[in-house]
Amino acid sequence: MTRPVALLALGAAIGLTVAAAGLVSKPRAAHTVPDDAIATVNGTLLRRADYERAVEALASDRRSGLADDDKRHVLDRLVDEELLVQRAFELGLAQRDRRVRTDLVTAMIEAVTNEAEQSEPSDADVAAYFAEHRDYFATPGRMQVEQVFVRASGDADADALARARDAAEKLRAGVSAEAVQTEAGPAPVATLPGGALPAAKLREYLGPAAVEALLALAPGAVSEPVRAAGGYHVLRLVAREPGASPALAEVEKEVRAEVRRHAGDAALRRYLDDLRSRAEITLAGGVP
Repeated sequence: MTRPVALLALGAAIGLTVAAAGLVSKPRAAHTVPDDAIATVNGTLLRRADYERAVEALASDRRSGLADDDKRHVLDRLVDEELLVQRAFELGLAQRDRRVRTDLVTAMIEAVTNEAEQSEPSDADVAAYFAEHRDYFATPGRMQVEQVFVRASGDADADALARARDAAEKLRAGVSAEAVQTEAGPAPVATLPGGALPAAKLREYLGPAAVEALLALAPGAVSEPVRAAGGYHVLRLVAREPGASPALAEVEKEVRAEVRRHAGDAALRRYLDDLRSRAEITLAGGVP
């Protein structure tokens, strides 16, 4: 639901509830309303642009158009919202309510970073960033792997480890992985897809220890048994495809997005450094 429509959905009940709870301040002397505002609430301006956007949102849902009462209804809902926000700060919700604090922090981060992230970087900046972070945009290498899985009944299953070592010797002797697996017992539930896979995908199937063992192998070599959940992996690295570093033209869109993200991070860091330089911060004794 859009913000303007959500405001309209508050309805008259909010106004009644607010008044009943004593949240609405008593009438004050009239104040002059600037041209770019539609009203003031306890001295806070309600921007005319926000009001007009809310009116347009309501009008888009009304085929018959809007009457003056509808427009006043929109204004009343904006006033109700401002009163509730002001009261929330009076009650200290920004300090005590974790959800409110999280929303405020998120909104501030977006406000600080949006301008930097929306600015289009120059071609020179993009080229310089790509040259410095070329490895980040490189496609990862891939490995074609055969595996034999030997089931174990527990961590101290010496027989399973012995059978896994025997399977490794047979693979080194040139016996096919299919034949060795048939002799070793049931294959793993999650079998490897055919063809070469990147290390990240192999890690999903085999686990980090198995991938670490594969990275240390030369093509054609067979690993020692690698402990896994439920048994041992024995792995043969059939082939290794090196990663490739693309030309800037191939990944320029991704590079530009990363430059903008980096600019937003830098803007946020500068903003926080400035806030810290102007703040009085005292730490309790004994904190690191």
